[in-house]
Amino acid sequence: MKKIYDELSLAAKRARDSAYSPYSGYTVGAALLCGSGKIYLGSNVENASFSLTVCAERVAIFKAITEGERDFRAIAIAGAKSGEEVSAPFAPCGSCRQVLAEFSSPDTAILVVTGEGYDLYTLGELLPSGFGKKDLI
Repeated sequence: MKKIYDELSLAAKRARDSAYSPYSGYTVGAALLCGSGKIYLGSNVENASFSLTVCAERVAIFKAITEGERDFRAIAIAGAKSGEEVSAPFAPCGSCRQVLAEFSSPDTAILVVTGEGYDLYTLGELLPSGFGKKDLI
């Protein structure tokens, strides 16, 4: 898995190149690995009406969903100030964690990219006692 996770981390860093972040100045990229083996990339897209901004993770997830994917295995997230190298971790926000929970298991790997590699978590670690489909039945 290390080789795959290293590839995902690099893909997340590259995905930052397409970010649109004129307000915060932070570019974030995500690379989502699906059960099919396909990787979907996403980058953050900001809006002057800040509540309409979409995170890189959700862009990648929504792209995968619109292509028929429903089995998510791992996601890597990389972020930094525009023009700077990734050095500090950018963990997924609460909204992204909740959207991941809709299509993932608590064992889904979350790679938070750092300057030297990545910190590895599971979705269950980042979203303990998460709200989901089971709570609506």
